[in-house]
Amino acid sequence: MEQNPKLTSSITQLITSAVVGLFFGVVVSVVAHFFVEGVLFLSSIRTSFFLVQFSGIEFSLGHIVTLTIAAVLIYLIRIFLKVDRWQGPADTIYEAHRPDNELNVKVGLASTLAAFISASGGASVGQYGPLVHFGAVIGSGLKRFISDKLSTDVFIGCGVAAAISAGFGAPIAGVIFAHEAILRHFSLRAIAPIAIASCVAAGTSELLWPGENLFEISAFSGDISALLLSALFFGPFFGIVAVTFMHSVRFTASLVPKYRITPGNSLIFAVVLTSLGGIFVPEALGLGGDTVKAIMNQSYPVFYLGALLLMKIALTSTSIGFGLFGGVFSPSLLVGAAAGGLALSFTEIMGLSMFSSVGLIVCGMAAVSSSVIGAPIAGVLIVMELTGSYEFALLAMISVVTAVLTSHLVFGQSFFDRQLADRGIDIAGGRTVIEMMERPIVNVANQEYTSLNSEMSCSGAIKLIINNGHTEAYLLDPQKIFLGKTSLTSLLSADEHTKLADCIEQDPITIKHDASLQQAMEAAASFVGESIPIIDRNSKVMIGVITEADIFQDYLALQNRVVDLEKR
Repeated sequence: MEQNPKLTSSITQLITSAVVGLFFGVVVSVVAHFFVEGVLFLSSIRTSFFLVQFSGIEFSLGHIVTLTIAAVLIYLIRIFLKVDRWQGPADTIYEAHRPDNELNVKVGLASTLAAFISASGGASVGQYGPLVHFGAVIGSGLKRFISDKLSTDVFIGCGVAAAISAGFGAPIAGVIFAHEAILRHFSLRAIAPIAIASCVAAGTSELLWPGENLFEISAFSGDISALLLSALFFGPFFGIVAVTFMHSVRFTASLVPKYRITPGNSLIFAVVLTSLGGIFVPEALGLGGDTVKAIMNQSYPVFYLGALLLMKIALTSTSIGFGLFGGVFSPSLLVGAAAGGLALSFTEIMGLSMFSSVGLIVCGMAAVSSSVIGAPIAGVLIVMELTGSYEFALLAMISVVTAVLTSHLVFGQSFFDRQLADRGIDIAGGRTVIEMMERPIVNVANQEYTSLNSEMSCSGAIKLIINNGHTEAYLLDPQKIFLGKTSLTSLLSADEHTKLADCIEQDPITIKHDASLQQAMEAAASFVGESIPIIDRNSKVMIGVITEADIFQDYLALQNRVVDLEKR
């Protein structure tokens, strides 16, 4: 019986999707569980020692010791593994949009280890960003050993979805987050393995460690119509809180290169400043899960919520900015919860009981975190899957959209996009712009041009240009150093006594040898003529020429590849 090639290919792809999804779901869920449990175990040891009494108030100084140990370990990792910069979700997004899609496995795993050490030591960092990047690193590494029609970004998406699903027990949100925040496109070929990975991760976590809910939220109560107005009113406030948080982290991180602070000294600053803040507001240290639960139970007075909000922003900025690596998603949840707690307290103080609900805390968490990660749909779905409540999800959606709109207008699409922008990477342009920025123009250059030498006459130059079928020519010395450019029109308009050098345009539009296709296209936008010379700006040697047709043909071919990738 003759086999159907399409049917065989579909069955093979389905089997591969199932195997890949199963692998990522199990591996990432196990790593995520032991990452969090390890941090919680080491944190419990930290808070049990070095207790001191002052004016009847008990302070824990254990984090000073553990932060110091964490800083030493992180410094040793940087030295021995030669890590120049830790990697996180921003790198995941970037690599998912690049043509090669290859993440640095060594640096990625080292970054995950550094995040674990930082959080265990008491740094004000999160676990979800490092776990997301860990999943992406595993995906990128696995793809190198599997030859299949599934592209590398699908493997990355599997790891990302599994990390979110395992962390929150929210498989639907995991799938949406992978597509919305990382891949930024939907395709039939990608959805199957990513969905399998996400569902398996949630199932594995529930099977091996049942009953581990991230947050316990009471059933919804109150007037939904009035609370919708409340959620709408406080949405911009949550957006401003998110912008403040993101700007604070970026500002602190900018101080290290600005003042040329060495990695060792920056870690000392991180330990000292984080330790001081942790003495007065210990709830601002670590992953913050218990603190969020306490806020949702309304265990803190309003003044302490304000102090916790400001201190969490300050300590997270200090920890991440000065080298105690970790994620920003968990801190943004705590910041959002504190902001929601303040909103709830405001409605109670003003006597607006019909506008008051614990749902405002949920709104704050979803709105601030969604603004930070740039994934509003995933943020709403996380709330729905965590609470199992349509009403809570509806409230969160109102706050999320207004908060994200506010933060987008003031700050940008997300914290990760802004990190990439600070490195000169325009992720908003998508795969096409990124590949154009990374494609060297010398790969498109050709040698089909007419070269002249200074010994030629104008009539000789005209004859050579016509014989070669060109309308322009380039004056070069024997070492191919670029001296200028002329056109057939200029030569024909000159009289017989005019020297060739007098018909040369010495400063025409040129493209430097290390320019990208994107830069060449920008240069060609104002160009009129046959071709543009590509010049080595250091040696002045002419490497070749490029025409507008060359640029647009290469651009169209690139665009077709991207469209094909995103439609599959």
